[in-house]
Amino acid sequence: MDASDSLICVGLDPQPARTSPDEILAFNTGVIEATADLVCAYKPQSAFYEAGGNVGWQALKDTIAMVRQIAPNAFVILDAKRNDIGNTAEAYAATAFDWFGADALTINPYLGGDAVAPFLNRPDRGAFALCRTSNPGAADLQSLGMASGEPLYMTVAERARVWSEQHHRNLGLVVGATWPDELAQVRARCPEMPILLPGIGAQGGDLEASVSAGVDADGRGLLVSASRSVIYAGGADEIRQAASDLREAANAAKAAPRPS
Repeated sequence: MDASDSLICVGLDPQPARTSPDEILAFNTGVIEATADLVCAYKPQSAFYEAGGNVGWQALKDTIAMVRQIAPNAFVILDAKRNDIGNTAEAYAATAFDWFGADALTINPYLGGDAVAPFLNRPDRGAFALCRTSNPGAADLQSLGMASGEPLYMTVAERARVWSEQHHRNLGLVVGATWPDELAQVRARCPEMPILLPGIGAQGGDLEASVSAGVDADGRGLLVSASRSVIYAGGADEIRQAASDLREAANAAKAAPRPS
């Protein structure tokens, strides 16, 4: 974030209908080259690579290696939303961190602390747990009331805060930009945890309100993720402009006075 003066995370999500498996690496390389100095992170979504079979899987590995080469300061989040019982979670962690070389992995916290632990055992790696996701149906389960009177997503946030403190403070949360009020609640409960913010761009999330609600006390701690609105903006110049405009807008929102 400091190196790029940016909160922006570009989702490297090559859509199968628009980018064939054998075109993925070249396509992603162009995006990375156009945005390397403007963003702080990249987030390849595993599903779009899995859809390409063996060629897609290799393109995912090669894409992460390309980020290391072109944008060495950038953080890489493998967006795969994995989890299972302990030994299976350990295999998922090994795949993400050792085979693909990602810095962090998105995970499902539903199985509880013992299943989350394998992703947090390495001090140089981490995870982002689903908390309040950006999709319209998120409320079906995430807003269910608990015995405490709080919604389930707040219980997830609280448990995640404890799990992170029990390990290397390397667990973050996924909270959608489509829910800025809920984001503010999560940030108040978890003032120091990093938050991955999907939902900007094609999903219509509120950038200004979300940045204001989601940054930590130092104006960091929030990864503003945008995918299709950047990577399919056009040629290299248009991709760069889209990333630059998003960085500028996020930084302006960060600097704006917050509601008291």
